[in-house]
Amino acid sequence: MKSLTIGKLAKKAGVNIETIRYYERRSLIPKPHCRESGYREYSEDMVTRIQFIKHAQDLGFSLKEIQELLLLRLDPKTSCSKVKSRTEQKIEDIENKIKSLQRMKKALVKLTKACSGKGPVTECPILEALEK
Repeated sequence: MKSLTIGKLAKKAGVNIETIRYYERRSLIPKPHCRESGYREYSEDMVTRIQFIKHAQDLGFSLKEIQELLLLRLDPKTSCSKVKSRTEQKIEDIENKIKSLQRMKKALVKLTKACSGKGPVTECPILEALEK
């Protein structure tokens, strides 16, 4: 199997070198074999693993959650239902965040309606409301 340097891996996976090093520190990808020259050697399958991590991040999974998904993926005893359950939990988390953001927006809209935008900052109803 052909090995890749960190630079080639980064390019193929569409990330920067520091991202790869960070994933190594977080144990999302295994530490690579080092040549006598000190260069790191990565296997081609690390491209797929890094892309998996990036796609999961794009869907809102935290690195901790991604670590758990990777462990599930590697365990031959894991059923699809475990992965589905984790995904359903993520959907619930996202729905809760959306509700929270909607409450924040509603409060901010209310504050901006209370302010004419005129007068001194010492009499700004937005700042006064934030002090309470």
